[in-house]
Amino acid sequence: MTPTCDELIARLRAMGTPENVAGQQRFAIRGGEQLGVSVTDIRRLARGIHDHELAQQLWNSGIHEAQILAALVDEPAKVTLEQMESWVSQFESWDICDETTDELFIHTAYCEQVIPLWATREDEFVRRAAFAMIAALSIHRKDLPDVKVKSYFPLIEAAAGDERNFVKKAVNWALRNLGKFRPGLRADAVACAKRILLQSSKSARWIASDALKEFETKFGSDYVAAIKG
Repeated sequence: MTPTCDELIARLRAMGTPENVAGQQRFAIRGGEQLGVSVTDIRRLARGIHDHELAQQLWNSGIHEAQILAALVDEPAKVTLEQMESWVSQFESWDICDETTDELFIHTAYCEQVIPLWATREDEFVRRAAFAMIAALSIHRKDLPDVKVKSYFPLIEAAAGDERNFVKKAVNWALRNLGKFRPGLRADAVACAKRILLQSSKSARWIASDALKEFETKFGSDYVAAIKG
C-alpha cells in the first residue's frame, strides 16, 4: 500500500538532523523548510512509489526534502506543462533543480518545448533548469536523436556569458555532457567550446577552458586541436 503524504513526511522528519541542515547550507542547499535528509535516503524512501497525486501533495508541503521526493515519485506521463512552469518558478536551490530536471522533467512530453524557453529566462534557477536538462538528457534520453540535441549548442553559446554561479556551472555541465555522452556530437561540442573561448566574459572563458581540458583528457589533445571552432 502506498504511504500517504503525512506518513512520508513523518519518515523524512525522523531521518533529518539539524547538523545535516547546517552541512547542506554550507553547500548552498537552501529553500523551504529543511529537514537535513540526504538524497540517498530520499531515494531509498521513494523506491517503488509512483503516484502523481501524492507527488503534488509532497511538493505543496513546501518542505525541501519532500519536494525532492515529489520529483522522484511523480509519473512523467501525467505531468502537465502548467505543473512544470509552476515547479520551476519555485526552485530555490541547485539540488531541487537538478533532481527534478534529471528524474522527472526530461521524461515528460514537454521536455523539448521548455528547454529553449527556459534557457532565455532571467531567473537563475529557471535558466539552470534548462541546461541541467540538456546535461541529463544527453545521457538518459537516447531516444532523442543527435539532430535534435544539436540544436542546444546555440543556447549554450548564448548563455555562456551569464556570470551567475549556478547558471555557468550548468552551461558547462551541458556542454561537457554533450561531448562525452553523444559521440556523434563530439566534434560539435569541441567546436562550440572553442567559439565560447573567444567570448569576452570571464564565465565564458571558464566554461570553455574547463570543457576543453576535459575533452583533451578524454579524447586526446591531437583530436581537440584538429577541430575548428
